[in-house]
Amino acid sequence: MKITGIELVHLELPLDPPFPAAWDPVPRRRYPATLVFVDTDEGVRGVGSGDTMDGFEPYVHLFVGQDPLAIGRHVRALETVAFHGPRPWPLEAALWDIAGQVCGAPVSRLLGGVTDRLPAYASTGALVEPERRVEVAQEFAAMGLRAMKLRIDPANLAEGIKAVAAVREALPAMALMVDLNQGWRMPGDTRPPLDLAAARRIAASLADLDVFWLEEPLDGSDVKGLVGLRAAGSVRIAGGEMVRSFPEFLGMVEADALDVYQPDAVLAVGISRARTLAEVVLAKGRWFSPHTWTNGIGLLVNLHLVAGVGGGPYLEYPFDPPSWVTARRDFMLAEPVEVDAAGDLVLPDRPGLGIVLDDDAVRHYRVG
Repeated sequence: MKITGIELVHLELPLDPPFPAAWDPVPRRRYPATLVFVDTDEGVRGVGSGDTMDGFEPYVHLFVGQDPLAIGRHVRALETVAFHGPRPWPLEAALWDIAGQVCGAPVSRLLGGVTDRLPAYASTGALVEPERRVEVAQEFAAMGLRAMKLRIDPANLAEGIKAVAAVREALPAMALMVDLNQGWRMPGDTRPPLDLAAARRIAASLADLDVFWLEEPLDGSDVKGLVGLRAAGSVRIAGGEMVRSFPEFLGMVEADALDVYQPDAVLAVGISRARTLAEVVLAKGRWFSPHTWTNGIGLLVNLHLVAGVGGGPYLEYPFDPPSWVTARRDFMLAEPVEVDAAGDLVLPDRPGLGIVLDDDAVRHYRVG
């Protein structure tokens, strides 16, 4: 079997209503997504998505004509692309999709097959008043969700803590995660990250509210600071969602910098390297729970990964109504990825990644 072609299909979904401005300091009228199609001479087509893959086209020749099942070879090539260009990991996801179809099994089974379902945590991003956050949290609980994540702006810390406290009071059994978004920066955001002393104070305040974990409390390169914060023991420390290379992750593991490792398989180091990382951190008694904040395809990729290796205890489920709902997040899919009545994400029982595209939507929102 040989790869005969790689096609990038860019989609743009008009935003109505628009996302809150706090979600993105660079105003955008549309939300972009890219589908990666990998075709073979035996008629098997793999699909991936996640990063926009801008600038990947000059590297297509590195993969065409190669065996799609030689995933180890492709990962090494993709790592060189990631150094010089875009985050290319949706292509690896498409290759795993092909492998699963050829084997007649879900990708999760190829990765270990530990489970076929995982509890989800609703991941919110909007900065809203505490009363509204409680209303949304109660909606989550009614859906069966047992965990959620709140974003806090360190520049308005008192309001953020107030929102967490309000949700904790209203839903004492709900597991609560908090994201400080200090690990990396959007383009143009030159504000300095929190320092260790400030992060310690915040962690102590959140520990009093029984927060399950604190995410990205410091700059991702501040491994020494993360080690110190974790050693303080106030609350579990999570991070690593956008770490760019596997050696960087290994340095964090060797330093024991995190309680929860969160590489997004379509944005950070890909499926294969993330699986290796998971085996290492799980053996050390740490948690492996990838960040997932792209679309339904990226969510499925991370679901297969975590179910395959037995990570958890929860998987991130991007969901923050009314701005960010499943129909908008997964507009390219025939059916949005939904949680069941128990708040679990259940793997589709189909070969590969189990992706079923909405062809009409892809045609309608295709750019170019």
